[in-house]
Amino acid sequence: MSRLVTFGETALRLSPPDHERLETATDVSLHADGTESSAAVAATRLGAPAVWLSKLPDTVLGRRVVAELEQQGDGLQTQVVWDEDGRQGLQFVERGSPPRDDVTVQDRDDTALATVSTEDVRMAMVQNADVFFVSGSTPALSPTARRTTEALYRACEGTCVFDLDYQSGLWSLADAREALLSLQDAIDVLVADEEDAQAVFDRSGKARQLAHSLAAEGDFEQVVITRSGRGAVAWDDNVVHEQDAIETDVIDASGTHAGFLGGYLHQLYEDAPTEQALAYGTAAAALTRTVPGPLPTISASEVEALVETEQDRTGERSI
Repeated sequence: MSRLVTFGETALRLSPPDHERLETATDVSLHADGTESSAAVAATRLGAPAVWLSKLPDTVLGRRVVAELEQQGDGLQTQVVWDEDGRQGLQFVERGSPPRDDVTVQDRDDTALATVSTEDVRMAMVQNADVFFVSGSTPALSPTARRTTEALYRACEGTCVFDLDYQSGLWSLADAREALLSLQDAIDVLVADEEDAQAVFDRSGKARQLAHSLAAEGDFEQVVITRSGRGAVAWDDNVVHEQDAIETDVIDASGTHAGFLGGYLHQLYEDAPTEQALAYGTAAAALTRTVPGPLPTISASEVEALVETEQDRTGERSI
């Protein structure tokens, strides 16, 4: 059976309600929060058969992660190696209102996935994946996780997608740059937030220029640059496609990028045109930020309807 396969750690995110500060909060919400697992959830909700591979501690916290992911529907398959020694990664997040920024405190040293090896992974599933996806926060965990990530990419025979997903609390800009340079010949599609790409590659260009230059230097098949609340662009075969953001009320922006990734990965799995993948990614992102929590609780009918509405509004051809 053909599949979308994702690999990576999922942390538990603890956040105080509303815009309370961590240092004074007395209550927190608890959510599974991993780029790879959240993207897989979004893609399965849109109809792609997906599997998430990981290594978690055999504790109540590790089992809490899997339980939340498996509550998202029947489409997502979880394949987890349970570790008796490692710990569960945590991240503490508080939301800021201007002039305050959001604050994220990473507590992900010595986690179970930091010791992951190819022996912990069902290699045949990776090798036979139609689309294989990892984000930068996974190889950032340890040199071992980085070597395993590279080995999995080189074993995959399908389309290999990497999201830069730079998180300063996990590694340095120099380490992130070095990791991507060692991986880039095995990556077909590179996805990056505009500000992350500028920081990691020390560039000043905007999204269109970044997509062109990164594609030329890395010899990628596609480069996708997301622009936070301003949509995304994608370079494909010397053509840059552009998709504006869809305006929505923002209830919780934490899952927006993962929602975009899920929509885009679903369309890659369906072998859809790049402009259609951008439309679906942008619609999935817009819907994700209208609900609380980092998991994209979206549906295929909602995304398809929003894509059609936006195309009618802009006068483009319906998909």
